[in-house]
Amino acid sequence: MKPIYAVYNAGQAVMCGCGVTTGGLPSTAEKMKCFSRYLPYLFRPPTTILSSTCHTEADIISTVEFNPSGELLATGDKGGRVVVFQREQETKSQPQRRGEYNVYSTFQSHEPEFDYLKSLEIEEKINKIRWLPQQNAAYFLLSTNDKTVKLWKISERDRRPDGYNLKDEDGLIRDPSTITSLRVPVLQPTDLMVEASARRVFSNAHTYHINSISVNSDLQTYISTDDLRVNLWNLEITDQSFNIVDIKPSNMEDLTEVITAAEFHPQQCNTFAYSSSRGSIRLCDMRKQALCDTHCKFFEEPEDPSTRSFFSEIISSISDIKFSHSGRFLMTRDYLTVKVWDLNMENKPIETYQVHDYLRGKLCSLYENDCIFDKFECVWNGSDSVIMTGSYNNFFRMFDRNTKRDVTLEASRENSKPRAVLKPRKVCMGGKRRKDEVTVDSLDFSKKILHSTWHPQENIIAVAASNNLYIFQDKVA
Repeated sequence: MKPIYAVYNAGQAVMCGCGVTTGGLPSTAEKMKCFSRYLPYLFRPPTTILSSTCHTEADIISTVEFNPSGELLATGDKGGRVVVFQREQETKSQPQRRGEYNVYSTFQSHEPEFDYLKSLEIEEKINKIRWLPQQNAAYFLLSTNDKTVKLWKISERDRRPDGYNLKDEDGLIRDPSTITSLRVPVLQPTDLMVEASARRVFSNAHTYHINSISVNSDLQTYISTDDLRVNLWNLEITDQSFNIVDIKPSNMEDLTEVITAAEFHPQQCNTFAYSSSRGSIRLCDMRKQALCDTHCKFFEEPEDPSTRSFFSEIISSISDIKFSHSGRFLMTRDYLTVKVWDLNMENKPIETYQVHDYLRGKLCSLYENDCIFDKFECVWNGSDSVIMTGSYNNFFRMFDRNTKRDVTLEASRENSKPRAVLKPRKVCMGGKRRKDEVTVDSLDFSKKILHSTWHPQENIIAVAASNNLYIFQDKVA
């Protein structure tokens, strides 16, 4: 396989302490170009890295998501900003540019707020972004912070109206006595502008922090989920939502678990699933009853008493849940493993993949530095044959469900050289360390891949490492 090499034009946007600016590339940033090999795929990392060496907490990427066609890629950060990248179109003169993503739009989605009734500060951090399927020339996405969900419209404008009767060229109101003839306004060509406007604001429905949102396949509703409740919204109605799951006990001292994530089934608009901090998944059918406190199916793997420890409940908490594109399987991520469930078999997962089992002996130190509470995401590839999830030291793991092979790759500026192959990484469990292996004690737990996404049709992946965004691409034929 001979890949066609491409250079991403990173000069269009740079994430820095003051936000995202368009224009020239500062000297501290650099274009990263290299290749990585994975199973049947030949990835060439990264077609883009957007970062700044002087980043602040607000620059850390908190979510990343492809749109349903894969032509757009959106990222949200802790500063409440959303940056949308658009894929370059292939040309005859530069066919290798197909697959490169350039900045398309940047806007401030959320601002910091203060709840005066509860004396709580509401962060602007973007927790989740979800795209709506494209129905016309404009794009729509949902973004949420801890309390408020917003529906954004992203559209292009390359014409402007001209020839008003009551306004002059500067937009000032004309004296009616000076108007002697009637003009018909016309549209004049202008420079292309990409506009982002908030079309709906869904607020005041969650007492606790929103951890996930999911768009229904009927394209009319979506759910927003916090620690104890799941609310159903209509995309056209902002002042009313329906509470479909409520696990809050009458006495909060009786609380034994919280909701960690929820997602709609990709084809069945009446079905959704939500996970809990105790490692269980509940599948609910909204046709059964209005309040889905009673589930239709309950997925939970029995715990092995011989392996139970003080950390068992913490590491069994599910941080992410994803339906397969086919709708047949359900993937969950806990602290140490990724599990694949068949919707027709509730008693145990059909596949279990160890992400970083070598950390099992370091749970005590991970508990002390709070890393044990990190929430890693997991994603399917377009054919549901490969799954990907993140780890520490900027490692991310891929598992081929057909061949049962796995690989560990690293998203790192230091290990990337132009046109160099990004080799698989291995972690040494003990004993004699081989060349290029990494010991468990040398892992950097401040570097972690929490957020990742996979192109819905092609082998293009995007991973976020702190304030860096890496996009890896399969070979170009």
